[in-house]
Amino acid sequence: MKQSIEQLCRIAGKENRRILGLMSGTSLDGLDLALCRFTGSGTGMHLQLEAFSTIPYGDAFRAEIREVFAKKQVDLEKLCLLNAWVARQHAVMINTCLAEWNRKASDIDLLASHGQTIYHAPLHQHGLQQFGNATLQIGDGDHLAVAAGIITVSDFRQKHIAAGGEGAPLAVYGDWLAFSKQNENRILLNMGGIANFTWLPGDLDAGKVFSTDTGPGNTLLDAYTRKYYQLPYDADAAMASRGKVNTDLLAALCEHAFFRQPFPKTTGPELFNLDYLEKALQQTGTGNAVADDVMATLTAFTANTIIAAVQQTIPQGMSCVLYASGGGIHNPLLMQYLRSGLSPHRIDTTAGLSVPPDAKEAVLFAILANETVAGSGFPATGNRSIPAVSMGKISFPV
Repeated sequence: MKQSIEQLCRIAGKENRRILGLMSGTSLDGLDLALCRFTGSGTGMHLQLEAFSTIPYGDAFRAEIREVFAKKQVDLEKLCLLNAWVARQHAVMINTCLAEWNRKASDIDLLASHGQTIYHAPLHQHGLQQFGNATLQIGDGDHLAVAAGIITVSDFRQKHIAAGGEGAPLAVYGDWLAFSKQNENRILLNMGGIANFTWLPGDLDAGKVFSTDTGPGNTLLDAYTRKYYQLPYDADAAMASRGKVNTDLLAALCEHAFFRQPFPKTTGPELFNLDYLEKALQQTGTGNAVADDVMATLTAFTANTIIAAVQQTIPQGMSCVLYASGGGIHNPLLMQYLRSGLSPHRIDTTAGLSVPPDAKEAVLFAILANETVAGSGFPATGNRSIPAVSMGKISFPV
């Protein structure tokens, strides 16, 4: 252990560090791998994205995760087994990627692993005061470090909760350090399974910065597509574009108390799932609605809840640039809704910030790992959504 700690100290003291960020989201598309080179830390950090790849998950992998994903009752033995199994599967994907990039494990200083979220349980959602906020990600860091042969920083969300946060969204830390800009108000919008954004005011006042979930991103769209079309997602919004928005159903979907709660807030597929949709269908008597119309309505639901949250955030008369990332940017109907509903604010993707939009979340966890080993800690801002802590548990390969 002494030698491993000494190695970690050498990494912390290096002028440059190469960190491989890993992200596996609730959409279960695949593992995003972002190879980042860092100079410095904190607000003086310089980041260079050297390589990026997504290794898609196979149907068998997705099926294993869905046995325990976002369910109150699961097979505990299966959950226990998956914790190590996911890490080993990710290690295989890492080795495949490194070979494609002509890199060796010894070229990588650190792995930054988000893990696979299985259940997210903020207090406002479960209501059990004695337990507070909780979240669970699997893909154990020790197993990953041993299988990949690289020091691993993982399980970032637990420290955030321990310090008073909800464990999400964590994007605020990386967004603040990497993408704040003097005199340009920015919103960094991520549309994965759940949609969230970070508000970065152009006056660089850290006390105003916050990050929040807005509601569903792709999770309801993907779940409905799998069930009714036997497809993984609505490619190019083909089904939604054929349908018509049912205004009664849309209104019912938007009625949940979550949308009236103050920022910051978090949620997940534990709430926004097909049961949620079914209740709205029954409430509005639209249970026999054409599938394409339901898809059109779900797309509008995602767009409307994002638009409402953004409009609530940007002060009246202030201009803002939105930089979007995540799978939602590939949905042309969703992007059309956003551009129309948020005009005259400009909507770009994070490609405009030199980060491919599909890579952004993996890059953000690489930033968190860099801060864990080389940063001086995030400064206190007085903002409860940004606890002044470093995050991540460190696992050694030997």
